[in-house]
Order: sequence, then structure tokens, then C-alpha cells
Amino acid sequence: MQPDDVAETIRFGGAPETERPLNRSMTRGFLNRCPACGSGKLFRSYLKPVDHCAACHEDYTHQRADDLPPYLVIFIVGHVALGGFMMTDMVFTEWSSWFHLAIWIPITLILSLLLLQPIKGAVIGLQWALRMHGFGGKGNEPDHGHQQDYS
Repeated sequence: MQPDDVAETIRFGGAPETERPLNRSMTRGFLNRCPACGSGKLFRSYLKPVDHCAACHEDYTHQRADDLPPYLVIFIVGHVALGGFMMTDMVFTEWSSWFHLAIWIPITLILSLLLLQPIKGAVIGLQWALRMHGFGGKGNEPDHGHQQDYS
């Protein structure tokens, strides 16, 4: 194989699946748009996703963006708030603790509320792009490798 040759991926069984670019899907989700088409709304209220996309009819009833978005928001906002607090505490040494609390608690709350919905949308886009939790056309039930009924 020469350096200019391109290796073609061999896929066995079933029809070829359509490409779902990860970056595009997560960006569309972050912008609160359908990861599949980019034009339909992803949320019907603050954190409640729509059941189906109004434009392409993609089904979102099986998405499982449960705990990851709050963990990511805590991670991001915690670093921003703690870094900002430490930086202002070193620069403005005359500020009291109450003054810092009056600044950093509202900033932390506002950043958390502003980031939670876009990050949840990005996680739904991630699940859609990777065909997780039923987005690949398969059921959401775990496959344990056996079909016996143990009743």
C-alpha cells in the first residue's frame, strides 16, 4: 500500500449507515437545534426536550441526558468561579469576604443557568451522533447474550 492509497472501510452485514459528524451534531445541540437537520427546535421548555423534531421528525423520546449535563456545568462553572475568585482576591486584597460573596454567588448562579440547557443539547447531539440509547434504530434494552425466559 502506497502513502497515496486510501483504505476503504469494509462493512459486513446490513445496509451502510449514514454519516453523523460528531462536531456538527454537538454544535447543533448546543445551539438548541435538532442534531439531525439543524432547523427544528430541540427543547419545548427550559430542560424538557421535544418528543419529535418538527422539521425532520427525529424521535427524541429515548434520549438519556440525565446526569452528565449538570456534572459538566459544575465542572466548568466551578473552574471559572474559583479561578475568578482567586484572581480577584490576589489583585484586590482590600475586598472583604462579604464583597466576594456578593459578586461570585450571582455569577455562579447565572453561569449555571445559562450553560445548563446548551450543554444538555450538546449531550443529546453526542448521543444522536454516536447512535446511543436508541438513536441507532435499535432498542434501548441491554443485550445479555441469551434469550431464555427464567420464569
